[in-house]
Amino acid sequence: MQIKPLARSLAAALSIVVIAGCSSTGGTQDGDSYGSQDGSTTGTGTSGVGTGSQYGSTTGTGSGAGQQADSRIPEVRTIYFDFDRDTISSQYESVVMAHARYLRANPNAQVVLHGHTDERGTREYNMALGERRAGAVRRFLNTQGVSSSQMSVVSYGEERPAVSGQDESAYSQNRRVVFNY
Repeated sequence: MQIKPLARSLAAALSIVVIAGCSSTGGTQDGDSYGSQDGSTTGTGTSGVGTGSQYGSTTGTGSGAGQQADSRIPEVRTIYFDFDRDTISSQYESVVMAHARYLRANPNAQVVLHGHTDERGTREYNMALGERRAGAVRRFLNTQGVSSSQMSVVSYGEERPAVSGQDESAYSQNRRVVFNY
């Protein structure tokens, strides 16, 4: 009866492999895996005046370098906004398009769009601005064919800063929308 202990050991090893394969990779409360992975620098680099379209192009999806397969959640889950703006900058349209492709390919997937602002302005104004930013992303995704039932919007305003500080570098990192799956 040497087979029984071997079968037990094999079953235990298989269980460990399955559990390890199903484990989470971690993340932050804003949905980023191990912090921001968008590769952006700390500055905004744009003035926000005439630098992009509000909703982006709705023609073609393209397959630019570094884009992932539609079956995987895109790695970049944060887009940034210019001061007092709720329009999506052209530099982040490809990020939002990647999320649109993922959501269209995975109709059971749900995303919560977290809108954030920097600390300037009143609490009420910042809550509304955070909601407008997340709403702009929702409208963009909707125009790309993503079902409204897959998306919801939450505004945190200035309440959950990504970076503390009172300079433009910190402010620019706090003006954001985070995709939380």
